[in-house]
Amino acid sequence: MKIATWNVNSIKARTAHVQRWLERAQPDLLCLQELKGLEFPADAFPGYTAHAVAQKAYNGVAILSKIPFTVVLDKLPGDDADEQARYLEIETDGIRLINIYLSNGNPWPGEKFEYKLRWMERLYHRLKHLRAEEIPFVITGDFNVIPESRDCWDPKVWQDDALFRIETRQAFRKILYLGLTDAFRALNQNTHQYTFWDYQAGCWPADKGIRIDHFLLSPAITDKLADCVIDKIPRGEDSPSDHTPVILTIR
Repeated sequence: MKIATWNVNSIKARTAHVQRWLERAQPDLLCLQELKGLEFPADAFPGYTAHAVAQKAYNGVAILSKIPFTVVLDKLPGDDADEQARYLEIETDGIRLINIYLSNGNPWPGEKFEYKLRWMERLYHRLKHLRAEEIPFVITGDFNVIPESRDCWDPKVWQDDALFRIETRQAFRKILYLGLTDAFRALNQNTHQYTFWDYQAGCWPADKGIRIDHFLLSPAITDKLADCVIDKIPRGEDSPSDHTPVILTIR
């Protein structure tokens, strides 16, 4: 099974990009983030069934699948007042697949940063429940978390950014300590592989990137881990997203 994740930074602006990439990469499932609109062009992706959790102008997540699936949750439990479209959980082929778009959290300090930490705590409790129930799962998406210094081109530049604040990394490690595996890092020790390059300051040509799009696997899925790679090709296209796809292969 091949599962991919990609923050497309507006599905309206990047529909053709996604179409080209699906034709080339042929994943079984594709998790999309930052849709930025209520309308999702499901008919634009023949061969895939789509389910989207959308929000006007902001956020939004979707899953495209060649495999039949059932929607389990379209909202992260723990705060009924939270209306931001950031979570989608499905069941397919005997596993749970969770697609998230975690808040950026900037500026730090501030309410957006506090919201990010609260959301991560809610996510921890959801995943803890799945672990307790021994439900095999994959959680993926744009975490907006730089886990370690080797996941950014210059840690000093990011030291006070919400993506790299110690509180953020501690919350991320708390989730990992549920027994989860960072699939890409488990198979790739190269310190210069990133998933995001800012549009400004020549970051892309200079490879000044960060790794913030992740696959975390429960133990049963880790046992089936075959590969996890970053596909940089879409970032070099015309009018690209500032993120690029990551592809997980499980046996």
